[in-house]
Amino acid sequence: MNHFPRLLLLLTLAAALPGCQRQEEAGPLVLSGRLFVFNYRVAIATYLVTLSRSAALPEGSIIEATFENPQKGAPLVLRQKVFPVETRITLQSPPVHCVVKDRPYAVSIRLFAADGRLLQSLETTVTSSDDQTILPAKPLVVGPLYAPNPDVFRGDGSTDFTPERACPT
Repeated sequence: MNHFPRLLLLLTLAAALPGCQRQEEAGPLVLSGRLFVFNYRVAIATYLVTLSRSAALPEGSIIEATFENPQKGAPLVLRQKVFPVETRITLQSPPVHCVVKDRPYAVSIRLFAADGRLLQSLETTVTSSDDQTILPAKPLVVGPLYAPNPDVFRGDGSTDFTPERACPT
């Protein structure tokens, strides 16, 4: 009787088990979404990363996200408290400039306990389907009532939708 197929099946299952165990031990947060948001009204682009909670979070947890700076400067760092009742966590970067289409940008996320102990670390990338050149350099609106920006919509009827140009290549 040929035991080779059974042995092969057993070895395959045994090799898959450690992978399953690691996924369970990964941590209480799971990456659920990531994208760039281009807000043309205020001429701002930001990273937006969402996480879903898959397990309980300790009281006083802090999440830290480090976003690659598309301008090739220092990384952008966001730190915020995470509340145990939150089932979805949204991380929005400060405004970014010079986002390039189809280029992956690194994002590092770390979850800390209140005592500073690292609970989880996640690495991902965010890739934009558009260049930041789709945004004007100046906001289209100003003020709390979204009044037309006089620097864009001029009194003589002309407009200036020129994109930002000071980006490194």
